[in-house]
Amino acid sequence: MSIKDENLQITEKAEFLITGMTCAACSARIEKGLNKMDGVAKAVVNLAMETATVEYHSSMVQVQDLFKKVEQLGYGAEQKEAASQEKADPRELELQQQKGKFLFAMLLSFPMALVMLADMAKVPDTLGIQAFFMNPWVQLVLAAPVQLLIGLQFYKGAYKAIRSGSANMDVLVALGTSAAFFYSLYVLYDSYGTGAMMLEVYFETSAILITLIILGKIFEASAKGKTSEAIKKLMGLQSKLAVIERNGQELEVPLEEVVVGDILLIKPGEKVPVDGEIIEGRTALDESMLTGESVPVDKSTGDTVIGATMNKNGFIKARATKVGTDTALAQIIKIVEAAQGSKAPIQRLADKISGIFAPIVVGIAILTFLFWYFWVTPGDFSGALEKLIAVLVIACPCSLGLATPTSIMAGSGRAAEFGILFKGGELLERTSRLTTIVLDKTGTITNGDPVLTDIVIDGNVSEQEFLALITAAEKQSEHPLAQAIVQGVQEKGISLKECTDFESIPGYGVKAMVEGKKVLIGTRRLLVQHGVSFEKAEASMESLERTGKTAMLAAIEGEYAGIVAVADTIKASSKKAVQCLKEMGLEVIMITGDNKQAALAIANQAGIKHVLAEVLPEGKAEQVKKLQEQGKIVAMVGDGINDAPALAVADIGMAVGTGTDVALEAADITLMRGDLTSIADAIQMSKKTMQNIKQNLFWAFAYNTLGIPVAAFGFLAPWLAGAAMAFSSVSVVLNALRLQHVHVGTEKAALNPKRWLLPALLSLVILFGGYFIYNNLVEEAKLQRLVDVFFK
Repeated sequence: MSIKDENLQITEKAEFLITGMTCAACSARIEKGLNKMDGVAKAVVNLAMETATVEYHSSMVQVQDLFKKVEQLGYGAEQKEAASQEKADPRELELQQQKGKFLFAMLLSFPMALVMLADMAKVPDTLGIQAFFMNPWVQLVLAAPVQLLIGLQFYKGAYKAIRSGSANMDVLVALGTSAAFFYSLYVLYDSYGTGAMMLEVYFETSAILITLIILGKIFEASAKGKTSEAIKKLMGLQSKLAVIERNGQELEVPLEEVVVGDILLIKPGEKVPVDGEIIEGRTALDESMLTGESVPVDKSTGDTVIGATMNKNGFIKARATKVGTDTALAQIIKIVEAAQGSKAPIQRLADKISGIFAPIVVGIAILTFLFWYFWVTPGDFSGALEKLIAVLVIACPCSLGLATPTSIMAGSGRAAEFGILFKGGELLERTSRLTTIVLDKTGTITNGDPVLTDIVIDGNVSEQEFLALITAAEKQSEHPLAQAIVQGVQEKGISLKECTDFESIPGYGVKAMVEGKKVLIGTRRLLVQHGVSFEKAEASMESLERTGKTAMLAAIEGEYAGIVAVADTIKASSKKAVQCLKEMGLEVIMITGDNKQAALAIANQAGIKHVLAEVLPEGKAEQVKKLQEQGKIVAMVGDGINDAPALAVADIGMAVGTGTDVALEAADITLMRGDLTSIADAIQMSKKTMQNIKQNLFWAFAYNTLGIPVAAFGFLAPWLAGAAMAFSSVSVVLNALRLQHVHVGTEKAALNPKRWLLPALLSLVILFGGYFIYNNLVEEAKLQRLVDVFFK
């Protein structure tokens, strides 16, 4: 039985570090191996983060089984939590080791590289230094430690890959450098005793290749580390200590010792340690770490405070409500990590190519060798070998594997800084294709804080009696409109009555028994359903609704008794946000359970033309489905609670709110700021990230597509191929890092042109390549030989 059966529920999720990966072929092989295991529903291996995320059924497979599988494939695995508790990050230790290897390799290979360049430039050898370092025995002494000690990591990686029936970057590097080194060793052995010193050996090629590849890996690892800076910044926001009040004593304790219910003492200038509720004092909190909004927010008794926000100017006491992994900041970090570790659908093609790329390249390299040895320069073994080495080295698919994950890491991290939380890479991609935005009215377009504005009484009941009865019924409801009525009546000093048999009817209103009287309050449909006539109220209802107010009919003991009206104002940013969405070519629709007149009034203020009014909560999902059936890619934007069905059905569900509790769980994207401009920001960030991914994939594909033929036709020296291969990965990561400097919210939401490092690196490759192509054409006339092969 397999976990992939639809009826089998996934119960566990594991995330762990993987060591030993060198290229996309490695991550693809591990992912494929894990996915084949019984009990594994889904495994995703992220080359950029060097992590694996596996969904599995614990009754069929355990984490240790996953580790064994990874080790069986030739790699290492360890728990992410355990690794984070170590004194040093294992990836940082590996980076330091690579730096040490590079310095050692550089000291040995630099003299050979310098002499090689001097010889090519025809620099006179007045001191005999060139002759000394060009001595093949001297080169052997210098190259052997690089090849056999520093290059041992490539041999180990190649052995593990071949043992598991595949090939990766290590195989290509090991084959290329070994061909150069051992062929040179054979030539040296064959000439031993002859006294010949001007031998055609490639010791410097193998040593320089290994040195450059390790240098490229160092740059790549350093750059990859920067793509996860968003996580490091978020983790660094937490206060390390908290001042609490226990048993009448003021104590300073580590953050880990704070428990729910502790009284937090927070002075001006201090960070709020954990999530809580203010029980004493007033202040203004800087919540920019949470929302991206720099304006401090006023807080007083009863308001919530979020851990890691900054107390600006007042002393407050707060009761801790969430600690540890339950805090809003911890949940945000969890979401950002999940997004950075996920894959976008656009990566599938790259993954498929990476899985078969290395074996194909080995085949191309062998054909290249045969092509040169038998047709272009018959019998020239060393010349054909040089082309084989260049093809093997230039073709490593590292940049292909890094193209997508590095952009997702940088893009989702930068979005988090703006208070936009994407839950996965696939959501980043899907958001960029949106065509229609459906906006909930209350709490999304409006402030969601309506107030009682009008009372119209019809009948023999007094205003005080009327309000006391309907308020008693509405007090049991959690709806914002009901709360507005209760608050407005309480401000008039009217005491509330007790009610029984309360029932809330979603989309209609409420009914209850108050002191033996049956009370109804809600929409026209509610009164029609209960056979209550209200024709004389129509004119008043329509008049109130035309001004944007929500009017509710009330009936007592089966007789129409009056109207109460409440009004909600639109957020200051709503009109500007809607205009921005329209300018982006998006269709904007407002959906609400409110009546049509009130809905149109709010829509006109916000600049929205398309309105779906009087839609019940369950009907919102149906309306979204209808739009999707028309071929539209729909985003539903709501508060994440009442709109849950529609959020789930939509292509993208966006929750607008504080980002705590249900809002973090309800939607695909959480917009931490409470205004609609975040929607446009999220879409802009998505488009910029996808643009960056496409740039990376284009250059990665183009690099290998063009580089292999150039190397195969003899226009690329092996050492230059090694340098180009090493820096191709670095250029892809540097291009992704530009996303960390994107600014959204304006027409200039573009990638910083000063950070176009990729074209600069490519230009250097083109210049070097042009120089070598010129040398090859002029001095050796290789192009003419190729022409002769094909046309004569």
